[in-house]
Amino acid sequence: MKRFAFYGRVSTEDQQDPESSKAWQLSRSRTLIEPAGGVVVAEYFDIGRSRSLPWKRRSEAAALLDALARPDRGFEAVVIGEPARAFYGNQFGLTFPVFAHYGVELWVPEVGGAVDPGSDAHDLVMSLYGGMSKGERNRIKIRVRSAMAAQARSEGRFLGGRPPYGYRLADAGPHPNPGKASHGQRLHRLEPDPATAPVVKRIFEEYVSGRGLYAIAEQLTREGIPSPSAHDPERNRHRHGKAWSKMAVRAILADPRYTGRQVWNRQRRDEVLVDVDDVALGHETKMRWNDEGEWIYSDALTHEPLVTNELFGRGAHDRRGGTRPACGAQASPFATTLRAARPHQLRHLRAADAGQLQPRPRPLPMPLPE
Repeated sequence: MKRFAFYGRVSTEDQQDPESSKAWQLSRSRTLIEPAGGVVVAEYFDIGRSRSLPWKRRSEAAALLDALARPDRGFEAVVIGEPARAFYGNQFGLTFPVFAHYGVELWVPEVGGAVDPGSDAHDLVMSLYGGMSKGERNRIKIRVRSAMAAQARSEGRFLGGRPPYGYRLADAGPHPNPGKASHGQRLHRLEPDPATAPVVKRIFEEYVSGRGLYAIAEQLTREGIPSPSAHDPERNRHRHGKAWSKMAVRAILADPRYTGRQVWNRQRRDEVLVDVDDVALGHETKMRWNDEGEWIYSDALTHEPLVTNELFGRGAHDRRGGTRPACGAQASPFATTLRAARPHQLRHLRAADAGQLQPRPRPLPMPLPE
């Protein structure tokens, strides 16, 4: 009898059921090893870990690598039911030498048994599956983002995340995808929050009347009005929420969703190297702001506006300087028309508080005209 450890991984990209995914990968593995007298005695299965993560950064894969070094590991070989789920890009070339070093065989269905360390053909096959895995992940990302852009633009669909301060989530009916609807998933829309919507309107009105960001924040704090993080502490455990900040006020003034349109693609996920001196550590995800010309606006109003387009345009020019890094923003498709029709009326306003410097005004993309 030959003892095997099984390794598998469930995809995070296509939201597969972990139990069924593990079952078919394990079944495929047993079909390969049982004719040779093999039996699975240990299981390592990563759930919710992206295939792009190196093995050392996946909890179960890392545990398997640690087990390889132990003489009492209890198995002589490892079987993988689906190599495209285990290896991404060049991961096979970085991982297989560890198996060879400790004398542990690696079995995969694609080569009909154990991978031969001295076989160029086997190395080529495994590298090919790593490339296919990377290509599959990229295709999934493109499909998902293209679909979300269309849903935001044509349907004005709320695509997840926390609602902006001043709104709350309301039920919008069953999910149009039958599979998701069968699991109880439903659509949501934004509706004004009776407790916080008046605060948003007040911030815009006070700002365009000449009050500075600090002055507004300090007044709200003095009146005991909960800040955005204090109003929703469950989603803001990393923040103390004791007082309003200039950044919170500026973020509200810069959010075009208060005009009643859904806006998507304001941010993106970039993958950057964890360590430029050790590429094998892979990448980590960083959230970064897109240029305003890349934002996706809904074609029609999707929820009740809290401010008019004009009020938003007058208050949102001061969006830069703290809420996100300046990155050579481009104007939205609607900004040129509105700027030509009406220049910024707050261009020369002074700060309300003595000694407060007024940030240099920069144009913000305007939503569709009313």
